[in-house]
Amino acid sequence: MASLLLVVIYLIFISLGLPDSLLGSGWPKMQTVFSVPSSYAGYVSMTISFMTIISALLSPRLIRRFHTKWIVIVSISLTIFGLLGFSFSPAYWALFIFAIPYGLGAGSIDASVNHYVANHYNLSVMNFLHCFYGVGAVISPCIMSLALRIARWNEGYRWTAAIQMGILFVCILSLPLWKKSEKKSGEENENVAGIRETVKVPGVILTLVAFFSYCAGEAVCFIWTPSYFAGTRPWLPGDTVASFGSLIFGGLMLGRFVSGFVSKKIGDRWLIRIGILVELSGILTVFFSPTTGYIPAAIGFVIIGTGMGPIYPAVQHLAPVNFGKKYSASVIGLQMASAYVGSTFMPMLFGHLQQAVGIKIMPVYLIVFMTLNICLLEIAYRRVKK
Repeated sequence: MASLLLVVIYLIFISLGLPDSLLGSGWPKMQTVFSVPSSYAGYVSMTISFMTIISALLSPRLIRRFHTKWIVIVSISLTIFGLLGFSFSPAYWALFIFAIPYGLGAGSIDASVNHYVANHYNLSVMNFLHCFYGVGAVISPCIMSLALRIARWNEGYRWTAAIQMGILFVCILSLPLWKKSEKKSGEENENVAGIRETVKVPGVILTLVAFFSYCAGEAVCFIWTPSYFAGTRPWLPGDTVASFGSLIFGGLMLGRFVSGFVSKKIGDRWLIRIGILVELSGILTVFFSPTTGYIPAAIGFVIIGTGMGPIYPAVQHLAPVNFGKKYSASVIGLQMASAYVGSTFMPMLFGHLQQAVGIKIMPVYLIVFMTLNICLLEIAYRRVKK
């Protein structure tokens, strides 16, 4: 029964990744259909992320009142509604209406499932699960690429919604599997600390800013990787550019898959440090790649994703270790909210930046936030240790 529940949680993590890379993959085509500038993707992304922030901030209260399984069911349903809404949007402004359920469906499920896994499973499981997030995020750009080749961008959103419906159906069938953990989780969740109390704990604020910095780089890669190739290599066909949205997610999946095997020997903090070094090597590869071809730059983005891969799950898994189970739900919820603040504003900021100075500035932008991320995490964990 426990192994079957773990399989269901794997599917939940796939569902988390499915919606995240669709906008970046479909935007080069969507912007021409809606007749808007390329930077307008940032406004849609900002709206989705803003709603996710609200959902993540509500997660500690939801975790106290409801079991994880019900948060999962409602959240996936909201995401399906948002995806279908995007597919039927007649104009650019309509995307903002459906961005509300699109974003609300992401925050609480992400925080609650991460909290559940961090408290019930080891780091290897956490990495493998986040690897499956990468599976979902790799699948959807491929779906969008296929839709652009044989149909329209709208179908990319509809086909992804259909997959989400299948995962939702499995989650509904799996409700009895959660029964054994309900009592134990209920007792733990009764003692969950509030947000006001949690932010006073030493090291928490620094980890939040570090998570903001991490997600500022990650979200820019999610949204702007296809546009980077479209801007630096305009001779590439549209469906090929759309498929490049999967590069960063493929790297994330690879990084987390490898981390799942070595995490017990290396530990969370060394996984983060090694990941940063790998990410830096990928950024430099992209920066120095010739624009006459695209393969070296494509490999560079895969390396960037590989380096980013272990950072997110390792930081989440460290929450109960560093701050205790009493604070872990609120810490993870705050980390999610902080991360999505980065997702909300930084892609939009980068959109205006690249419009002013050119998309080639992307590797420099990534290095700045990568440096902030590792420096703040190191300072935070030293304070926690003291």
